[in-house]
Amino acid sequence: MSQSLLSQINSSTDLKGCTVDQLPQVAQELRDFIIEVVATKEGHLGASLGVVELTIALHYKFDTPEDLLVWDVGHQAYGHKILTGRRDVFHTNRDLNGISGFPKRDESVYDTFGVGHSSTAISAALGMAMASQLKGIDRKHIAVVGDASIASGMAFEALNHAGVSGADLLVILNDNAIGIDPAVGALKDYLTKTKSGKETGRDNIFESLNFDYTGPIDGHDLSQLLEELERQKSLIGPRLLHVRTTKGKGLKQAEIDQVRYHAPGKFDKITGDITPADTSLLPPKFQDVFGHTIVELAHQNKNIIGITPAMPTGSSMKIMMNAMPDRAFDVGIAEQHAVTLAAGMATQGLVPFCNIYSTFLQRAYDQVIHDVALQKLPVVFCLDRAGLVGQDGATHHGNFDLAYLNCIPDLIIAAPMDTIELRNMMYTAQLGLELPIAIRYPRGRGRILNWQQPFQKLSIGQSRVIHSGTKIALLSIGSIGAMIDDLISDEELDVTHVDMRFLKPFDHDMLDDIFEQHEHIITIEDGTVIGGLGSMVVDYASAKTYKNNIYKLGIPDAFIQHGPTKDLHKIAGIDSETVFNLISDLSTR
Repeated sequence: MSQSLLSQINSSTDLKGCTVDQLPQVAQELRDFIIEVVATKEGHLGASLGVVELTIALHYKFDTPEDLLVWDVGHQAYGHKILTGRRDVFHTNRDLNGISGFPKRDESVYDTFGVGHSSTAISAALGMAMASQLKGIDRKHIAVVGDASIASGMAFEALNHAGVSGADLLVILNDNAIGIDPAVGALKDYLTKTKSGKETGRDNIFESLNFDYTGPIDGHDLSQLLEELERQKSLIGPRLLHVRTTKGKGLKQAEIDQVRYHAPGKFDKITGDITPADTSLLPPKFQDVFGHTIVELAHQNKNIIGITPAMPTGSSMKIMMNAMPDRAFDVGIAEQHAVTLAAGMATQGLVPFCNIYSTFLQRAYDQVIHDVALQKLPVVFCLDRAGLVGQDGATHHGNFDLAYLNCIPDLIIAAPMDTIELRNMMYTAQLGLELPIAIRYPRGRGRILNWQQPFQKLSIGQSRVIHSGTKIALLSIGSIGAMIDDLISDEELDVTHVDMRFLKPFDHDMLDDIFEQHEHIITIEDGTVIGGLGSMVVDYASAKTYKNNIYKLGIPDAFIQHGPTKDLHKIAGIDSETVFNLISDLSTR
């Protein structure tokens, strides 16, 4: 058996110590290592397998980290991490206090830019290239971007600027016709049809933007990659190298089912078979309840439309896309477009359900304000992955939404405690509202098995009392209320628990009753402690000169890193033990 090469590589310098003939062995070992670790640790598999040869070629030919390499999104950067000193700690990937699942500047000098949301790499690398130009530093700047990411508006903004900047920037287009779900749109069709940029001349879209275009070339042919990257090192100015790859390369099942194997969970490292799990007796995920409910409602209401920006499977909008393909749309990685598209539809009497991950709606904040709320258009925003999402970490936590939406006038903000409330909020929204509404809910399973109950219309802005007690009142918003409900029942606590349901409009009548009947008020939310439920209660108490003791529990004013959600809740101080201890302490005062 040949000696392991990967075990001797801890830097790009070590990699350059290999001969060109040894690189295919490095590629096989790297691919095997990624498969072996992710099979048991979980994580993003397919994207990293698809760029193994490209990753090796980049670090072999360029002088990283002196030459600056930026990975877009970061799903594909596992090989990069393993080759640059993190092989021995790669088993801690996405663990609490372990390495991040995405490139992160404070983790390694090779991680030149922190990423997690797509389409930022060209802008960042261009900024670096322009800085080098201004400072007189001779180095190369490379952005690796997927074909789904380059279709985003931000990527096009950067291409447009780069084309007239004269900066020394190499954009590598990793074209595999898929992001998390299959890529969509006219640009995808254009890239699929592209044979060689040279025969189309200025008709090539990238050359029209003043990029020196090369490709497409085989992204799994190391010899071809090395030859072309060597040539690129001698060039200056904006260039684009079009590389064709196969997502999941090297694991048969991952190549066949690229959507499922983007992040497959645990699987057999030899066969590739995903570890079966019996979920028949488990409550459904909030996402799936959304997907089935929107189809159920759409059968009743012909005006309902579904929109998602590149997350049809993750959000379960795929259920409606399969059932009603003419009424549900994946618009690609284009959150701004998704929001304003929904606004345009709303002007014509349609009822658009715009389903966006909470963390990604941040990218369309102006559109929510300017195109929707300012015009009082009744768009229904369904914000998936609200709160702390666990191992994807700070780039993906949806803990800012309550605060950043709360300051927008003419916007209803709702958060269901359970999946039945989610259904009823969706039902209520499509009956006809005069204002837009944002319904935010968490990643993962609810707790109710019998969730398909008859729809009930909710009164907008009205809370509900779950438990009645004395002295202490606990106000919750969203799914974290289920934890409070369980805690009160399990410990037989004498406290009042109110599921607020709506942050806007706020149930001031209920709040008056709570202040008048209880000495201590605790608020709890899986959003930032600044600007959300706690802030609303404190502000109201101040305005009404209530003197009750108020305790705000929520995400502290800090970025929460990656790890199991249960651990992150404890770190944030919104876990059941922290709440129990606080209640116990207040009960004795």
